[in-house]
Amino acid sequence: MKATVFLGGGRITSALVAGLRLAGYRGEIVVYDRNPAKLQALRREAQVETARELKTAMLRAEMLIVAVRPESVAGILDEIADCGVAPPKLCISLAAGIPLKNLRSRFRPAVHWVRAMPSPVCRVGRGLTALSFGRNVSKSERSQVHKFFGQVGAVVQITEKKFDAFTAVYSSSHGYHALATLAAAAEDAGLDRATALSAAAHALGDGILYWRQSGKPVADLLREAATPGGIAAATLSAMTASGYARAVRNGIRAGLRQARSNAKR
Repeated sequence: MKATVFLGGGRITSALVAGLRLAGYRGEIVVYDRNPAKLQALRREAQVETARELKTAMLRAEMLIVAVRPESVAGILDEIADCGVAPPKLCISLAAGIPLKNLRSRFRPAVHWVRAMPSPVCRVGRGLTALSFGRNVSKSERSQVHKFFGQVGAVVQITEKKFDAFTAVYSSSHGYHALATLAAAAEDAGLDRATALSAAAHALGDGILYWRQSGKPVADLLREAATPGGIAAATLSAMTASGYARAVRNGIRAGLRQARSNAKR
């Protein structure tokens, strides 16, 4: 029976298959990886089939998802070319920074390539996935890919020109980093660890949830939360003066530089 085949059994594959199973997805999933420990964990956690040989996985593939690190993409595509089984018509790359032109240079024009960037939060159905389609991807294939990733969270379609910026900004690592930093500052101010984390999580998670639910502009919520002359206003003013916005911009620029470096692989 044909299946969705993942090449690579790492963290994002684990998150995606867990989110799909949580959503009730009953389609066949096959994961190929050389690491037996990863395959064993995936079989146990998400009831997927696994393959230790690439050819075995490729024979099952109806839709192929390349979920290896950027530096490994060229190698896995070479392995596909050498395994004796042609790739399916629809292939999706999750590799950050690897452009469609690099992917299209393999197996063309038979393969229709899509770039997808799903968040690890898709594990609990709250993910966000950006999609960018190659020119030859049909309307029905676009719908199929939208529906597939829509099972694990929101989906946005963007031009490939915007893909690297999205990748640098959307990562849940920003939230975890902010949570850890804010909680550490709260501990320095005298709170115990548990209370510090609880307060910081409310500031970030519940504040953003209210923004989503209220539909209010961020600027209006900032005015509501940071009363002039109050503690919040003094805190934000000091953070801004200390270069908070500059530090975030520099971080995003570093991410874009890494994406450009990945594109040369």
